[in-house]
Amino acid sequence: MKLDKLFNPKTIAIIGASDKKESVGYALMDNIINSEYNGIVYPINNKRESVHAIRAYDSIQDIGDKIDLAIIATPAQTVPAVVKDCGEAGVSGIVVISAGFQEAGKEGERMSAEILKLARAYDMRVIGPNCLGFIRPKLNLNASFANQMALKGRIAFISQSGALCTAILDWSKKNNVGFSHFVSIGSQVDVSFHDLIDYFGSDKDTDSILIYMESIKDAHKFMSAARAFSRSKPIIVLKSGRTEEGARAAKSHTGSLAGNDAIFTAAFERAGIVRVDTTVGLFHTAKALAMQPKSTGNRMCVITNAGGPGVIATDALVYSGGQIAILEKTSIKKLDKVMPRNWSKANPVDILGDASPGRYKKALEICLQDKNIDSVLVILTPQAMSDPTEVAKTLAKVKNPNKKTILASWMGGKSVQEGRVILENNNIPIYRQPEDAVKSFINVYKHSENIKNLYETPATTPHAFSPDTEANKKIINRAHKNGLTALSEADAKEFLSNYDIPVVSNAIARTSKQASDLAEKIGFPVAMKILSAEILHKTDVGGVKLNVSSKKEAEKAYSEIMTSVRKFEPQAKVDGIFIEGMVEKTYELLIGSKKDNLFGPVIVFGMGGVAVEVFKDTSIALPPLNMALSRQLIEKTKIYKLLRGYRNMPGVDIQSIQFLLYKFAYLLADFPEIKELDINPFAVDENGGIVLDAKVVLDKNVLGKDVKPYSHMVIAPYPREYISSFTLKNGTKVKLRPIKPEDEAMEGEMFKGFSKETQQHRFFKQIGNISHEMLTRYTQIDYDREIAIIAELTKEKEKHMIGVVRLIADPLNNTAEFAVVVADSWQSNELGSKFTEYIIEIAKKRGIKKVYAKFLSDNEIMISIMKKNGFKLSIEKKIGKAELEL
Repeated sequence: MKLDKLFNPKTIAIIGASDKKESVGYALMDNIINSEYNGIVYPINNKRESVHAIRAYDSIQDIGDKIDLAIIATPAQTVPAVVKDCGEAGVSGIVVISAGFQEAGKEGERMSAEILKLARAYDMRVIGPNCLGFIRPKLNLNASFANQMALKGRIAFISQSGALCTAILDWSKKNNVGFSHFVSIGSQVDVSFHDLIDYFGSDKDTDSILIYMESIKDAHKFMSAARAFSRSKPIIVLKSGRTEEGARAAKSHTGSLAGNDAIFTAAFERAGIVRVDTTVGLFHTAKALAMQPKSTGNRMCVITNAGGPGVIATDALVYSGGQIAILEKTSIKKLDKVMPRNWSKANPVDILGDASPGRYKKALEICLQDKNIDSVLVILTPQAMSDPTEVAKTLAKVKNPNKKTILASWMGGKSVQEGRVILENNNIPIYRQPEDAVKSFINVYKHSENIKNLYETPATTPHAFSPDTEANKKIINRAHKNGLTALSEADAKEFLSNYDIPVVSNAIARTSKQASDLAEKIGFPVAMKILSAEILHKTDVGGVKLNVSSKKEAEKAYSEIMTSVRKFEPQAKVDGIFIEGMVEKTYELLIGSKKDNLFGPVIVFGMGGVAVEVFKDTSIALPPLNMALSRQLIEKTKIYKLLRGYRNMPGVDIQSIQFLLYKFAYLLADFPEIKELDINPFAVDENGGIVLDAKVVLDKNVLGKDVKPYSHMVIAPYPREYISSFTLKNGTKVKLRPIKPEDEAMEGEMFKGFSKETQQHRFFKQIGNISHEMLTRYTQIDYDREIAIIAELTKEKEKHMIGVVRLIADPLNNTAEFAVVVADSWQSNELGSKFTEYIIEIAKKRGIKKVYAKFLSDNEIMISIMKKNGFKLSIEKKIGKAELEL
């Protein structure tokens, strides 16, 4: 992998190396040659014979050695030619320090495009331009112009800001926080966040990833990479550009758009990423990650020698979403025996102002044994009777066999400084304020909570969902043919109805007589509205009449609407009057979507009606949705408390709203032509819900164009195009389809039925206990990177999984590994062969160049299938490998 050579180079060329002390070229040379880095360094400077007393070369092509990493620090206009020289010399990776590219206007953008084109042509990876460089502490390699080396650790840090890198570097040295990698990525002409998440996610030296982000280039790839690795490694992001002014500043700095902040938050949550709000929060979270075990619970115990700080910590904890732990009775009894009579008898554990090191030690040991406690925060305020240094020395020796999170806050200045140093040197993160300790604990806990949400098994959908996609295509094509970029209300409601979204009964009248007859047929009272795709705000032109309750009123309403519309919009094309039944229900909801420039369609759910802008009680999610994600979207709103039932008011059918959101999300996935879609209001009560008003705005940039399915989505939806059927050798018909998260129970049932031999052949070992985590790994997949096709058999109205084939691609989608297994009682029915043929065809459609599989050498059935499909086999004593070029 090219990035591996870039970050672990044995040979480095510094292009623009200099002896001029004020220059970047000097700093780069000085940092590398005056460190303990063991590789070879070649300075490139065509104006000097030597740099730093080392022979200098005119060009990288003059060196005659294979270069793993080239660092470029020459003027921007020279960089494309230098990159080309690097490519011709066979360089693996480049770091462009030079500034003056995307952030400097059209010429800079042209040079950036040229650099990327060259990188692709010569198969090189490029970090930058406009970056600080990177630091690899394990190799003692400072390939940057930062003035100090980072400490060794297990955090990978990625930043778009070089200046912030130097600040964090300085902070990390003072706070004893180390890094596996420390990378400034600048303008991301090539290597971007998703590349580094993929790389660090697989890096054995990295336990967590911290990111300072201003913008992202490819939201689709970023989400795919983050979702792949956030389950196993925490990803913590500080995203700037939260305000419109901040977003504009970010654009001028990076040359990229910074998207809507609320959408970023929703995207981060969907990917399992923890978002922090401040630089200090990023620092403090890094400290907690680097030094302590990650907590899976949010229950904290506070040990303090002063009441006030304990209250402050409690408030901060509850406000941040944590819980103040309830001490076990046994813990209180133990504390009673060793604490003064007037200790608090509860959490916070106030051990009083004269607390000795021994008292702190006993309190901490007892609390660490309490099953109700996930984390302990120890607070010390400087008092005449307390010795901050001795307390720190004592606490540093306390054993923590249950691996609970321990944090400390030594409040004060000079008198507590030595104690702070002792605690941090012993991997107990120290904070000046209790609130900072609490916030960092909650940030780390949020990762566990995010992963729990990712691992949640979605409920099955209430019933089959068969949308009329073709009918909706005709509606859009008709609108496009007529030159419209918005659907009429009638078409909008038909558009929704075709996806099984309930709409109120309606009809179109083109004369006053028709209006009276149709209104009577629908049933009074009715609403009457002008029908025109060119008039979106009907009330502004007098185009709406409500509570029309007789035929006579209907005729009158028809005439009044037409007269008013002709007055205000004489040029508008009018298709008639839209008549629909009046519906009164308890609650009005908003279900809407808007296409974001970065993240594509975004779903908004919340309180609807005329007060939607006043209350702003909404939550945001990215499609596609399943039943679990739909429920989470609903639960984030305040109106959810009313919807589930409040006091004597009955609750609504929450599951039906979940299913509605599920269908709404698929509508957005299936039609990239949708720019905006608003259902407001969706009226709902205990008897069900119905669409009262709907608006669909079309994207003129997509209309009439051949768009790759789901290319407008950042998360791939369920690939229904891979659904087919197959008749087994014994005549049984089975359904072949992609796996769903809802299939967890069915796959668990199949796994439990495997013989020892089948387990050994599929997993290379006996799988033993089949855990929820194991099953979610196999069922909750990213369809961009992985596809699993199951064989589903319906027997006596129950569905069973009888086999599965899986294809997992590398991040670049060049190669993919596949594995196949068939349940024992269904083997020898040609299902394994069908699976293999089917997955090869899918791999071809996805542009994968090579498919491979590993197998046990005694797996004769697998060997036979591989040979039949043209794989090249290599078999050793126990393990074989098969490869097929596509």
